[in-house]
Amino acid sequence: MQPFHLAFPVKDLQATRAFYEDLLGCSIGRTDDRWIDFNFWGSQITAHLVDSDEDTEPTNQVDGKHVPVRHFGAILEWTEWERLAEKLKNYGIEFVVEPYVRFKGETGEQATMFFLDPSGNAIEFKSFKDFEMIFVT
Repeated sequence: MQPFHLAFPVKDLQATRAFYEDLLGCSIGRTDDRWIDFNFWGSQITAHLVDSDEDTEPTNQVDGKHVPVRHFGAILEWTEWERLAEKLKNYGIEFVVEPYVRFKGETGEQATMFFLDPSGNAIEFKSFKDFEMIFVT
């Protein structure tokens, strides 16, 4: 699988670096006074410092939860997802959507969680019991 690249706005580079490097465990690539590259589970994401706030982000109803429309994340192995969920809970992360399992016992069973980085960017981590089900309809 080819890695992807994503650039996203942030309000504070130091807080962003601490969040992605120290809490999530992303290694650092190139940096500048106004951006930082992170290795986000094999893909390159770049945090760009911006000087203005964006408007409130829209949400969609999914399983009765308000899911941020604009979000990014990674699909992890099941046990890695469980470890990260526990680490985030212990850290005291305020979840937008608490870790839970969707479609339990059904085709496409998946675990998911949403939370925000220090700049309010929505992140989703998910996992599938069977990775063959990622794109099954």
